[in-house]
Amino acid sequence: MYTISQLAKRFGLSRSALLHYDAIGLLPASMRSASGYRLYTEQAVQRMTQIQAYRDAGLPLADIRTLLASSTDKPAAVLERHLQALNRDISRMRQQQQVLVRLLGSASALRGSRTMSKERWVEMLRAAGLDEAGMRTWHREFEQRSPEAHQDFLESLGIGAAEIALIREHSRQPA
Repeated sequence: MYTISQLAKRFGLSRSALLHYDAIGLLPASMRSASGYRLYTEQAVQRMTQIQAYRDAGLPLADIRTLLASSTDKPAAVLERHLQALNRDISRMRQQQQVLVRLLGSASALRGSRTMSKERWVEMLRAAGLDEAGMRTWHREFEQRSPEAHQDFLESLGIGAAEIALIREHSRQPA
């Protein structure tokens, strides 16, 4: 059996976080000691391990409660929804990042950011020895292996939607 303090220390949480988890039914105490202290079994530790994994994935507590209460295929659906929302957030933040770099308008801002422009990417590919045919092959492989990631990557370069559509269309054509 574990006390709330032991469980909190093991998972790097505050005692109040575990009290909150108990209050919302996410991780109720397994039993109470004669003195009224919350005690947790090894099964509760395993549940807390699951909770922590879902928290590390950024899931809200309400979704975690749904996942842990489910005995159907619902967990996959909840996780997929969260992944899609995360992808939308990343895309939106990439767009904001590109706007900020343009507003700053300096080469040092671009170097200091985690962004890559189309121009810098093409320069790097050329420096690595790729010619136009090599770049087409690179795009074709990317498109075939991971089309959504290819889309995301092109967006991250700050390329407009029309040009991305054209690049992806050309990438789908046979060699």
